[in-house]
Amino acid sequence: MTKAHVIKPALATLVAVAACVTGLAFAPAQSAQADTYSDLVNAQNQHAASVQREAELKQQLAGVNQELADKILELDDLTNNKIVAAQAKVTAANEAAAAAQDEADAAAERLKAAQKDKDTLEQQIEQTGKDYDDAHAAVAQLARQEMHGSDASDVMSVVTGATSTQDFVNSMQSRDALSRNEANAASSAATTLNTSMNRSERLAAIEKQISALKTAADEKAASAQTAAEDAQAKRDALDKLRQEGEAKRNELAAQVESLDSESAKQAAQTVLIASQVDAYNRQYQKEQADAANKVDPGIQGSTSVPSNPTPAPSTPSSPSGGSSGGQGTSNGDYGNAYVAGQCTWWAYDRRKQMGISTPSYLGNGGDWWRTAPSYGLRVDHNPEVGAALSFMPGQDGADGTYGHVAVVEAVYGDGTFMISEMNALAGPFNTNTRVLTNTGAYWFVH
Repeated sequence: MTKAHVIKPALATLVAVAACVTGLAFAPAQSAQADTYSDLVNAQNQHAASVQREAELKQQLAGVNQELADKILELDDLTNNKIVAAQAKVTAANEAAAAAQDEADAAAERLKAAQKDKDTLEQQIEQTGKDYDDAHAAVAQLARQEMHGSDASDVMSVVTGATSTQDFVNSMQSRDALSRNEANAASSAATTLNTSMNRSERLAAIEKQISALKTAADEKAASAQTAAEDAQAKRDALDKLRQEGEAKRNELAAQVESLDSESAKQAAQTVLIASQVDAYNRQYQKEQADAANKVDPGIQGSTSVPSNPTPAPSTPSSPSGGSSGGQGTSNGDYGNAYVAGQCTWWAYDRRKQMGISTPSYLGNGGDWWRTAPSYGLRVDHNPEVGAALSFMPGQDGADGTYGHVAVVEAVYGDGTFMISEMNALAGPFNTNTRVLTNTGAYWFVH
């Protein structure tokens, strides 16, 4: 066995012993900087898409009563711009609140550890006195244990160049610490007193550290409270926008049939469907908040969502006359077994609302087109209201491994169709709509 191998276990023992005497608080990892360039590009892209969508709507609504056209444009702006922006603010505020709470919890834990260190040290002082030198005693004990094998002498020689236990202790006292660890974070204050190794001086250092930690803990707790209040204010603002959207949608729904132009009807129905789909976001977020506020520990941490207590809003008929008749199958339908908040969960749930049964175990979104025929479902390249669009991995932004799945909400005479989807733009339990062009490249599960 080489000297290096002899030294390692003895040195490990020394580190462990020394750690009981003084501790080191590891510097917290710095948080990653936000990618402001990417954020700017995304914002510019969203703005460009918004401008283009507004221009297309205005073109489709040409000749329509100006008051009605303005209402349609207002609802579109509310759904696709204001609510989306508000949702982004809510997401950021929620993340900031969670981070602030984590920091507050960590500060509280450090304070708790420091107080525990103080209690332990006070007990030791009561037992053997305040001038007892733990470091000296620990190293002396190690030297006694290893005297015949001379391992301790090797350790002292290699680490400090010392020739005696006293020299070793003195040298170690003047270094940046004996080994330190997070468990004894409070004791790290003692290392600022390089030659202060007796218990009395360490106790004073720990008490000073406790005072600083308490101040830090109070500040972190206050920051967490402020962040939580800010997040709640943003959630309330988002909910108010969605209530406004509901009122505008209800007002418009009765007026759409008065439109003579098919192009104008398509524009109005596209806007109405997008608003209706967004209404689910408000519903799901309320259910999640209600579930989180329940005291029953049996539901905490659950990924499931309470059953839908509110009737689903109706879907306007497709301008091209598409229907969901003859779709779906009861074969393999055992209820929504997909992961709550995911695209598959939404596709099953939305089709159920449309009166279409779907097998419970079709796999990932990108697998539906492949697995559906085994249950007797028709799969082709023809969009139909209620059909599930199974995106291949990587197709149109779908996940490169799992793919994606959405539901067809409307089919238009110009070769485009609208889909609703979940967990595509804003995370689990958040739905949105998109209008795609049928190029024959999509697989639809009927």
